[in-house]
Amino acid sequence: MPPPTLIAITGLPATGKSTAADQLARDLSTPAFSGDWLLGALKPHGVLTGLDRPTLLAMYYDLLTTLITRQLMLGQSAIVDCLINDATATRWQTLATQHDARALIVECICPDEPEHHRRLTTRRRNIPGWHEVPWPHVERMRTEYPPLTVPHLTLNALNPVEENLVRLHQALAD
Repeated sequence: MPPPTLIAITGLPATGKSTAADQLARDLSTPAFSGDWLLGALKPHGVLTGLDRPTLLAMYYDLLTTLITRQLMLGQSAIVDCLINDATATRWQTLATQHDARALIVECICPDEPEHHRRLTTRRRNIPGWHEVPWPHVERMRTEYPPLTVPHLTLNALNPVEENLVRLHQALAD
């Protein structure tokens, strides 16, 4: 039996990370944890109201880390769909190592800004309790989350989804 794998799929909104995470979860029968779905579940209960951004982000990443840890403790893989930086990627790689698991960090990009904008404005995620993301949010996230410098696989949203999934499966097979 292969060791469990933590697969963290990151990238700005509308770069294909949720599409890749969801399809990979189906292909591998592995749970996929999405930060936006967690926040959508919390928002109607007022948990997010009045939180400053550092506290919100700490809660967000701690919730995801707890879910990852539980899966790895069970000897099972986990897929995480959220925006991360180098520090979080390194933290999760260390966590995987502590549980005798592999870690694969995947960054989704969309280098064509008009296409990226089109993708964002035409998508409907329908996450209960959560909002659709406006373009100014993407621009803010671009400054807060620079491209990763830790070792990672890059998937380009301009490529067909199927091609990106093949690359993802190949990286997992290596």
